[in-house]
Amino acid sequence: MSENTYYITTPIYYVNDMPHIGHIYTTVMADAFARYHRMQGRTVRFLTGTDEHGQKIQKSAAAQGLQPIELADKVVERYRHLWEVLNISHDDFIRTSEDRHKAGVTEIIKRIMASGDLYKGDYEGWYCAGAEAFVPDSQVVDGKDTESGYPVERLSESSWFFKLSAYQAPLLEWYKANPDCIQPKSRYNEVLRFVEGGLRDLSVSRTSVSWGVPFPDDADHVVYVWLDALTNYISALGFGSDDASAFDQFWPAQIHMVGKDILRFHCVYWPAFLMSAGLPLPKTVFGHGWWMRDDAKMSKSLGNVVRPDYLIERFGPDALRYFLAREMAFGLDASFSDVAFLERFNADLANALGNTASRAVSMTERFLAGKIPKAHTPGPIAQAASEAVAGHLRHMDKMEPHRALEATWRLLSAINGRIQEQQPWALAKQGDEGRAALEAVLYESLEGLRIASLLIEPFMPSIAERLRTQVGATGIPVNLGDATHWGLLPEGGSIGKVEALFPRVDVKKMMKELAQRDEPGAHAKESSKSEEPEAEDDGLISIDDFAKVRLVVGIVKEAERVPKSKKLVKLMVDLAETELRQIVAGIGAKYAPEDLVGRRIVVVANLKPAKLMGVESNGMLLAASLDGDPDLLSPDGEVPPGTGVR
Repeated sequence: MSENTYYITTPIYYVNDMPHIGHIYTTVMADAFARYHRMQGRTVRFLTGTDEHGQKIQKSAAAQGLQPIELADKVVERYRHLWEVLNISHDDFIRTSEDRHKAGVTEIIKRIMASGDLYKGDYEGWYCAGAEAFVPDSQVVDGKDTESGYPVERLSESSWFFKLSAYQAPLLEWYKANPDCIQPKSRYNEVLRFVEGGLRDLSVSRTSVSWGVPFPDDADHVVYVWLDALTNYISALGFGSDDASAFDQFWPAQIHMVGKDILRFHCVYWPAFLMSAGLPLPKTVFGHGWWMRDDAKMSKSLGNVVRPDYLIERFGPDALRYFLAREMAFGLDASFSDVAFLERFNADLANALGNTASRAVSMTERFLAGKIPKAHTPGPIAQAASEAVAGHLRHMDKMEPHRALEATWRLLSAINGRIQEQQPWALAKQGDEGRAALEAVLYESLEGLRIASLLIEPFMPSIAERLRTQVGATGIPVNLGDATHWGLLPEGGSIGKVEALFPRVDVKKMMKELAQRDEPGAHAKESSKSEEPEAEDDGLISIDDFAKVRLVVGIVKEAERVPKSKKLVKLMVDLAETELRQIVAGIGAKYAPEDLVGRRIVVVANLKPAKLMGVESNGMLLAASLDGDPDLLSPDGEVPPGTGVR
């Protein structure tokens, strides 16, 4: 593997059900990182695919009157089509039913066998078909696995066993020598505690299942689905075949991107298998959070799965890609809400991006005959662009895509603010006297939008291309190196056709439309609500109303009194953003500024800015009122800044 290669994978998805938002999220995020590293000039290999073996697939196919491969073929086409619609730029799609994969599984088992880590015995225990794993007796209550919620059954059968217990110490050494091998840190600590608690040998074959890879030299056994499935990451590179050049070039992977529910398989079983086979270990396993609905993990059994079809059909793939990347703090859980999607669509896409682009391009068309003016001395937008690029690179390298997008939206805000401040429409009325200033602000705006298009490219590739066409940047390279330098738009070049990137939607009308659709994307409670006449205001709010309020933990870094005020205190608060947030609060009668520094507080982070005695406040603190005196609310413990409160 060379320093300039980047290998990123998604988990391979079970074919016993159709894809939903959870699958899309993992794949879109992997795609964004793949595109990001390509834009930096790296040779990228991006792998996704499907897991087609095991008892669960065998049973699902039988229930539908199909052979397992028939069910697999049917669902695989759905995945392939969806990834095409979503502009997923994967370089390979692996299926575990392919011969190249079976060759890789056979080879890794032969190596593990040669190392002396496989032995034959009998196994009896609780087997959870839903999780494709045996679970300990302590994890079974009322016939269900308490961790996954799936039913279990008692199985007793002959099995090949892997000496996982022998790898407790080597795994712990690997974790401690490579503290970034599992991210985020909370997942690392979770895996560390699990392995420190002791490991039992692992059953790696089945005789009760026929749908799978035959165990080498033992035709009565089928390879355990997780040993089978995990090997896809190297079988797709030619491991086990006559041509392993891709394996030599790309392995080990930089990132295995997975949901946190399959973390143990990737961070315990997989590295142990690789150690036994004498193969390099992946650099990082990133376990992202779950998408929740109604405070519960999305799952088919709960009937709360969000299907992507209508959202993509109505709003386009890039809108969904943006929402998923921006709404979830990477690594934490997030809640999917139709209202949140629509609000962010209007605020971030229709307004901040679409409206800003429309203003700059339409005024260039109107006042400059659609021609790009000459560059002037770089102004505030150039500085904002430089900061946005630096923030984007920094946050993407730290695997904080939501922060990278925040940095880009600050650039869009700077462009819009500069247009509002300079008022090109007024400058145009001044004729020759206002010409230089007019050209300067429009060039700055167009060039700022060109750079913004590079920063949104990993997340919204189609919209990014359309934006570059509109600002006249079609002939300029698309990368995150030289192309981010200021002043590349050519003087005299022509802008593209003025058109809305994201037409604004009527949220109330759209919610009614969603509620009336007989699809999983509509909430039953929204449906009943939309059909009833509006009741008198009883002072109560819905959960969707509450979801609009973004409450986060902050740490006060600076505090000082507002001049000429007895109560107002100006605070600079760390919310894990690029810059400290300035908040003004009327707490000075009870709290001295110096006593507030270092204190953890709870902040309303999405409140519209307001001015108190001429000082801008960008948020609000939460406090209880005791006889008119404020009593600040604080979390227990060392809660990191930026942590959500709900």
